[in-house]
Amino acid sequence: MESTPMSNVDLNSYKPKWQERFAFFAQNGDPFSSTFKTAFKALPAGKRILINLNFIAFFFGPIYLFVLGLWKKNLSLLGICVLVGAADGIYVGVTGHELPQAINTGLNVGLAMLWGMTANYAYYLKEVKGQQSWNPFEK
Repeated sequence: MESTPMSNVDLNSYKPKWQERFAFFAQNGDPFSSTFKTAFKALPAGKRILINLNFIAFFFGPIYLFVLGLWKKNLSLLGICVLVGAADGIYVGVTGHELPQAINTGLNVGLAMLWGMTANYAYYLKEVKGQQSWNPFEK
């Protein structure tokens, strides 16, 4: 995976929200670093949501990540969903009881959050750093 310095990427070709996200990631590093966490905590709530959550990916994750060209990460996330669904199916098969609706809803929201919280940094890695891997949680 070869890295492209941010100076070679024309940020003006992106919408302002992507420019802001890319600049934040370039300045503060990956979401797992202490520098990122410190800078992130200093942001107002609206900016935190802009940087950390992508609403389109939350609601339309599997489609949106394909649109962004993040097909490897998208297939990995779909694999996680299949595993969670299989675990649910095994549970129902073994016990004969469905999971309560609240737990099903929680699982669905949690899986949607995987897409919503992965999209922004993954797109930054693809567009600015030139990295495209199967790991949706890469640094």
